[in-house]
Amino acid sequence: MADQTQPWAERTVEVPPQPGGGVPQQRDAFRRGVAPVGRSGTPRTEPFPVVEEPTGTGWPGAAAPRRPMSWHMAQLRRGAEWSAAGVLFAFVCWGIWAISGGGDLVAPLLIFVLSLLVAAGLFALARLVGRVVLEQRLGRVRHSARGAHLVTAVFLTGLGIAWLQQTEWVVSAWNWITNN
Repeated sequence: MADQTQPWAERTVEVPPQPGGGVPQQRDAFRRGVAPVGRSGTPRTEPFPVVEEPTGTGWPGAAAPRRPMSWHMAQLRRGAEWSAAGVLFAFVCWGIWAISGGGDLVAPLLIFVLSLLVAAGLFALARLVGRVVLEQRLGRVRHSARGAHLVTAVFLTGLGIAWLQQTEWVVSAWNWITNN
């Protein structure tokens, strides 16, 4: 049996219910689960008057305010890492192609500069298409130039691969790797 000297070892004895015990009688004004709330005829607060003030978004039908040139330049810079990566890849591939060809570098340099001008024109065309399709037709706001930069980077990457395909030792090395 349990040690009766310890207070926690005592057994609980059940007590029979007492007559008249249990839940005491409740008052008439109180109902269980319902809080008494005073109903007054006047509201606690007064509503604010409705005042039409411009919030900076403009009035309906009004022309949007012109943004500063710095905002437009910041928008063009967003996504520029794609174009920079494409230019770097194209430059490295062009350098391999130009040096492997031997001879004078004036003609290959002219080809590289013209290729960069074509890439800039492609960027401008992608921006124009984005403006016509997204802003004018769909009514969306462009927040960056990432799409145009991505299109330009894909073009420059393809251009770099084309220069590498014209280099004999790169093609033979590629064939040797893929055939083994």
